[in-house]
Amino acid sequence: MRRGIAITILLGLITFTACNDPAADTTKARTGEAAPVASPAAAQGGQKYQITTQNSKIEFVGSKVTGKHNGSFGDFSGQIDYTGNPETSQVNITIKADSITTDTPDLTKHLKTADFFDVAKFPEASFVSTAIKAGGENGATHTVTGNLTMHGVTKAVTFPATINVTPEAATVESSFSINRKDFGINYAGAADNLIRDNVVLTLHIRATKA
Repeated sequence: MRRGIAITILLGLITFTACNDPAADTTKARTGEAAPVASPAAAQGGQKYQITTQNSKIEFVGSKVTGKHNGSFGDFSGQIDYTGNPETSQVNITIKADSITTDTPDLTKHLKTADFFDVAKFPEASFVSTAIKAGGENGATHTVTGNLTMHGVTKAVTFPATINVTPEAATVESSFSINRKDFGINYAGAADNLIRDNVVLTLHIRATKA
């Protein structure tokens, strides 16, 4: 009897974990119409910091009813044009869509098809900041707004980030969720195992001085 109760409890815990939405407790990025992008503010005495796959990571978590999958992009590059003040600086990143990878090889292949990223038609994604303001949600030092282009759609996204700059490196740490359908990625998945709309995106940027 006790063994039966223990098994029931264990199965319940496994089901709860599998069905948990990783985006539920993550700040949701605000999405709107794309804004004009100013030229990099290359003020006198400013500094360029390079973003590479050797010093940074771009990771994501997607989920469906029965569980979640971890993924990342393996080929990207960018630059932070730092003016001496984060609020007047600019960041830009370009990502090779075909470099997407996940914890499941078959899923990785599927994400590259027209059901999702359609990497043959849209080989690159990009982000360029349009505004950086002091203060952010959940203790973040700043709130970043910029144009995110993905799957051929460009939207302004706003999210919190913790930014720190030293003479050697500029770091940006951020985790937030975005709605994939805002970018035309509408594939629903199996009727009994639907894919959730919100995907958690995590940035670990440590750009080094050019």
